[in-house]
Amino acid sequence: MNNGIRTIALPLTAGIVRSLRAGDQVMLDGELLTARDAAHKRLAEALARGETLPVELRGATVYYTGPTPARPGRVIGSAGPTTAGRMDAWTEPLLRAGVLGMIGKGARSPAIAQALVQHGAVYLAAAGGAGAYLADRITACAVAAYPELHSEAIHRLTVHQFPVIVAQDAHGGSIFARAARPAPG
Repeated sequence: MNNGIRTIALPLTAGIVRSLRAGDQVMLDGELLTARDAAHKRLAEALARGETLPVELRGATVYYTGPTPARPGRVIGSAGPTTAGRMDAWTEPLLRAGVLGMIGKGARSPAIAQALVQHGAVYLAAAGGAGAYLADRITACAVAAYPELHSEAIHRLTVHQFPVIVAQDAHGGSIFARAARPAPG
């Protein structure tokens, strides 16, 4: 811990996920997979057909981003978070397949909040509008699956000190629920 900020080495484990609480500030080190709408749909459909996936989801943390092309001398272009609610329709099958963490922006549906508890997973929020800053925390980027989807392909990212906040935890806690409460007094 550093100033109340916890550094976590990826991949996540069930024990790490259980130790996280809504509102915790976290720095991630290790590997993330990117996936947005099109990749989520393909993964969920492949799972429904019983097909082998092109990436391993067990223990994975999925970052909802579609990185822009890298400028010369850079690993990646801007890599800011996408609104997480757009992935809600395909999230539960990925959780069943073993995803333990997701990163995006904005609140999730009540059904996904319940699924996080059921599957022992966590939703992490990254700062919207900070794509260039977050890209500086990415040390490697390679297409892992669905290259024909271009920016929506699944990328394998290596991150160092990637800042997120635990938005919704595996115990039902949510920073969004706290924000909606009326102020005391």
